Amino acid sequence: MVAALDRALTGRSWEVVFVDDDSPDGTADAARAIARTDPRVRVVQRIGRRGLSSATIEGMCATAAPFVAVIDGDMQHDETLLPRMLDALRADPALDLAIGSRFVAGGGTGDWDRDRLAKSAFATRLSRAVLKADLSDPMSGFFMIRAERVRQLAPHLSAIGFKLLLDLLTASPQPLRFIELPYVFRTRQLGESKLDHVVAMEYLIALYDRLFGRVIPVRFAMFSAIGALGAGVHFGALWLFFRLFEYSFLTGTIVATGVAMTFNFFLNNALTYRDARLKGFRALLDGWVGFCLVCSVGAIANIGVAAFLHDVQQAQWAPSALAGIAVAAVWNFALSSRFVWGRY
Repeated sequence: MVAALDRALTGRSWEVVFVDDDSPDGTADAARAIARTDPRVRVVQRIGRRGLSSATIEGMCATAAPFVAVIDGDMQHDETLLPRMLDALRADPALDLAIGSRFVAGGGTGDWDRDRLAKSAFATRLSRAVLKADLSDPMSGFFMIRAERVRQLAPHLSAIGFKLLLDLLTASPQPLRFIELPYVFRTRQLGESKLDHVVAMEYLIALYDRLFGRVIPVRFAMFSAIGALGAGVHFGALWLFFRLFEYSFLTGTIVATGVAMTFNFFLNNALTYRDARLKGFRALLDGWVGFCLVCSVGAIANIGVAAFLHDVQQAQWAPSALAGIAVAAVWNFALSSRFVWGRY
């Protein structure tokens, strides 16, 4: 990458910032080794923080350069487009962004199969719900923007998922002015694609955050949705142990509660707190124990509030139960966020 940038940006003043989320594959050390002999190379190594969008924001805010470009490190983006991006922004002070597009004349998607093309087209259509611009490739991860604009928008970015361009375009109170420049997406030579089902989920989460996040925060919405799924798991496990295996109701309830808590913990770890997810046996064990303790207190709060409203305040049983559930959900979310996944 450094050699390719050196060839593409000959005669121009530039630097490259590699942002590494403390990965175990030696990326940060490899970049530092190059930086010892090339002062244009810098490394930002993040500890306890994960996520492509948030990493990119930190990298863009870590430079004094007036223009910043986002480019993947896997060589699939065409670095020879960078000079054209820079020239376009310098030539027109009204432009905020120069975007590398695969879907304008002269662009292409390389060796993408029909399934990946269909997924990209579907994601593009979904983005129209929140996008304030008629953009051919809103899923692009290759663009250049004025650094001043990034610093203005950074406090308002959700930093969720992999599509920072969409985040920038939707966070700006005024529509950002852009130009699209064609490039052909290259074939991956090394590494594995991040385009999996969880990444697709993160994209949907980012869209939700832009549409409804001000009303119900996205993490709480996900935590509550997983809690609802956990209730279904609880009833399924209770039926299995109480009705099918003929355990006592108390024993079946205890086992079902443990199963539901375990289900909720691992699903929240994979989705709700993906950017701070726990890894390794000891971290997962400690997190699971902490989550069960938090939720046990939440269950007591649920019962206490519901009983108080129903028995003391003479409220109807359904509102009383819902109030208890709401209190427990907020309690579980707040304490889990702080003590299970909030250690950093």
